[in-house]
Amino acid sequence: MEKQRSLSAYRAIDLLIWAALLVIFEGVILRASRSLVFVDQPFTVSLAAAIACIVYMRWGYWGGIHAALAGVVYCLLGGGTWKQMLIYAGGNLLSLLAVPVMNRIGREKLRTSPYLYLGVSLGTLMLMQLGRALLAMLMGAGLPEAIRFFTTDSLSAVFTLVIIWIARRLDGVYEDQRHFLRRFHQEQEKERMEGI
Repeated sequence: MEKQRSLSAYRAIDLLIWAALLVIFEGVILRASRSLVFVDQPFTVSLAAAIACIVYMRWGYWGGIHAALAGVVYCLLGGGTWKQMLIYAGGNLLSLLAVPVMNRIGREKLRTSPYLYLGVSLGTLMLMQLGRALLAMLMGAGLPEAIRFFTTDSLSAVFTLVIIWIARRLDGVYEDQRHFLRRFHQEQEKERMEGI
């Protein structure tokens, strides 16, 4: 029972840290995009897919919190309406479909494969964009407006791939946390035994 509580506490802290990182980085990006240098640019950049993908890898469906939070933060800090917030937060939740794909592939195989993570990362972003486009159309937007969710957010694909590429190289970041904790404890036990 004690072990279960400590895993739950670790997960809660970890989810909170990733949520804080998401809010901070999205805020910095939104602030920079409103500066005089970038104000007329026809694109947006978001770390929503990258952070959601990392949390999906670490904790599975719990990453849906971060996917929705990214939409809320984008609209709150960007001055969006409640309708836009619903489109972004709700649309981002379509990326939850990446979790069964990760489970099917196997998270350890996904973590160690030199190429599989590329498809899952881009797939997570595409699902977010598709979810936003579909919700916008359900709420009365036309096809050209829906297509803009893909075209204006295309630069996010580069950021998503770079961030996941970096995260894969950092020990334990892009890894199922139950697997990471077992591996970490085994390594500690091995070091302890060698020290005796």
